[in-house]
Amino acid sequence: MNCVANTVRLGALMGFCSLSTIAQAEPDVLAKAFGARETVISASLSPDGQKIALVTAGAGRTTRTYVLNAQEGAEPKVVAGASGKPEYLYRCNWASNDRLACTIGGESRVGDDVYGFSSVFAVDAAGGNVRPLSKRHGENALGFDLRGGEIIDLTAGEEGSVLMTRSYVPEAKVGSLIDQKLQGLGVDRVDTRTGGSKRIEQPQTLAVEYISDGRGTVRVMGLQENKGSGYAKGTIRYLYRPLGKGEWSDLATYNFSDRTGFNPYAVDAEKNIVYGFERIDGRSALVSIELDSGLKKSVVYAHPTVDVNRLVQVGRERRVVGVGYSEDDYRVVYFDEQVKALVASLGKALGGKAVYIGDMSQDRQRILVWAGSDTDPGQYYLFDRTAKKLSPVMPDRPELAGQALAQMKSISYKASDGTVIPAYLTLPPGKDSARGLPAIVMPHGGPEARDEWGFDWLSQYYAARGFAVIQPQFRGSAGFGEQWFMRNGYRSWQTAIGDIVDAGRWLVAEGGADPTKLTILGWSYGGYAALQAQAIDPKLFKAVVAIAPVTDFADRIRRSQYNADYLLQQKRMGTGSDAADASPINHAAEFRAPVLMFHGTDDGNVDISQARAMQSKLEGAGKRSRLVVYDGLTHGLNDSDARADMLQQSADFLLQAGK
Repeated sequence: MNCVANTVRLGALMGFCSLSTIAQAEPDVLAKAFGARETVISASLSPDGQKIALVTAGAGRTTRTYVLNAQEGAEPKVVAGASGKPEYLYRCNWASNDRLACTIGGESRVGDDVYGFSSVFAVDAAGGNVRPLSKRHGENALGFDLRGGEIIDLTAGEEGSVLMTRSYVPEAKVGSLIDQKLQGLGVDRVDTRTGGSKRIEQPQTLAVEYISDGRGTVRVMGLQENKGSGYAKGTIRYLYRPLGKGEWSDLATYNFSDRTGFNPYAVDAEKNIVYGFERIDGRSALVSIELDSGLKKSVVYAHPTVDVNRLVQVGRERRVVGVGYSEDDYRVVYFDEQVKALVASLGKALGGKAVYIGDMSQDRQRILVWAGSDTDPGQYYLFDRTAKKLSPVMPDRPELAGQALAQMKSISYKASDGTVIPAYLTLPPGKDSARGLPAIVMPHGGPEARDEWGFDWLSQYYAARGFAVIQPQFRGSAGFGEQWFMRNGYRSWQTAIGDIVDAGRWLVAEGGADPTKLTILGWSYGGYAALQAQAIDPKLFKAVVAIAPVTDFADRIRRSQYNADYLLQQKRMGTGSDAADASPINHAAEFRAPVLMFHGTDDGNVDISQARAMQSKLEGAGKRSRLVVYDGLTHGLNDSDARADMLQQSADFLLQAGK
């Protein structure tokens, strides 16, 4: 097959097209503007409040760390960078007023598998003096561990030192008495200036998590529990260290497979309690446990209709000041009255936008805040409490300055069984209904996730192209309690996909969208749902776009057979005839709509073999389908050029629906 730009963009050909081998027409200005990645990936404030560190997205897939003085007009300086081939910078935090500790990582394909890796390094705020902080494994290592560890405490008691988890691998050399038997995850105090370290917690083979009190003391440890076969049970046994003591005591067990038990998140040193989440009356609630022999448990905050699932923490000590949940939009209940008043006053000053605290100086007088809305991609600001001055730092999406953006409205519709399904509807700017418009049903990923009110670059782009976009919070979504979650969107796919299909039916019947131009698009689980919808109603949607989709349950489970979570994947996705019926690849013959898929070759979440197998099956069934491959990209397609190309191609393809 000869793929050329014009015919490929119209989506009229069947077959496989790789961007590394064929020329694509240049995305237009709109696609480039919306495809540009969010500029600020993370932001942090030095302890004295005088400097700001920004990890930002650059051209293509690059990332950079900038440091600038915390004052208007300050000139940023690049102190670190990554190419995205395959490394990306994720975050940088201040170990001291002149030293940053940064995390870098990525995914890379080796043969038939994709491996994730990470590493932590330190760099001067002025640039230079780069030091690796992750544990180095010698040439005599008897295995490998690609976990670079993570910083769990920035206040380790020594200037410029941090507490961080580090992975150890046994080492031995034939003919030598020198060996190293330590194995697993431990905690070290690491000097970010010299790279020197001191062991704080002995490595544990099954350790997966440590929680500090924000003052340099580790108080909680999580150990993965395995079956005799070596496969994970799906539970983590948590231990705690009583105040002033060295031994560990049992705290709780959390089952992350069925989400039962207590899941600890943060320790309050002053109150001597650990905060975490636990299911109360079928919904996740914030719970505290006293870290003494009594282990007194208290419900701190529970919501009557949705899950409470986010802690709000501020400052270098990561002090807990509130808890968050989502109804129509994301909301926070603040326990700290000063922080509550501050957020309220800043929100009022910024015209009612949603405001979140990003970081805070040691004396709490200078604060980094973020503010945005559905029609505002967001902006970081520095607030000086003493001067009562709010100064802009950097916008999240400067490419969209002056672009008319669409409002995201909370709506609801009835599923075929009468259940009321919440959803979000985004209409093109200037439109007050979907009447006569081309439309997209856009299910979210996960499925253990949900959409939230706010700026969404995908729905905003398609609205700008003239589509009405509905995002259903179908049964199987997380955040609405266990009854809504059911067995998850895979095991309960008939209900979940049924709700998604009903969103399209409602958009036509009640919203007035053009039935000849009704389409469906999704990413990850959303891509799976877009394909699997053809198994329920192959006539409804006139075109399907699936980005990094799951297509074959049996193959996905097979690929995990040498991983610790093999049995958990079986439980999550099902086996046998149930899994076969839930897999889009087994419904290829039923497809009536043309299909366009996108996938990165280094996707460690959903292997590209899933899309390739689906493409082959659809071709074999004589269906119209095309797969676009992005070399070296992972699940999120973290490349502005690739995202712009994906937006342009998908919108052009969907606009051809019904023709």
